[in-house]
Amino acid sequence: MSPLERVRTELARYEHLLLEFAAEPAERGEVSLIIRLKTDVPGAHVYVAPLHERDLDHPQFPWMFQKYLYDCLHDYLCEMFTRNPQQLNAGKESQ
Repeated sequence: MSPLERVRTELARYEHLLLEFAAEPAERGEVSLIIRLKTDVPGAHVYVAPLHERDLDHPQFPWMFQKYLYDCLHDYLCEMFTRNPQQLNAGKESQ
């Protein structure tokens, strides 16, 4: 089974109410994990995360992949904040 097929097989085990998952070939035999919203939202981007060969060959791939997927979901959702306290103008009122 190719690395791409392996990731796609693993992704088939996951279903989400808001998100779609895909895998596409990337450079040097790597695979890109793609996460996107099922419904378009203005300003929302598609999240692309690389899976390196060492990750794809991991002896505990299903568990490693689940942790990686969940970490990516966390990052993706956090990137969608339009305002947060860490912004430089956090102390200023919106006009």
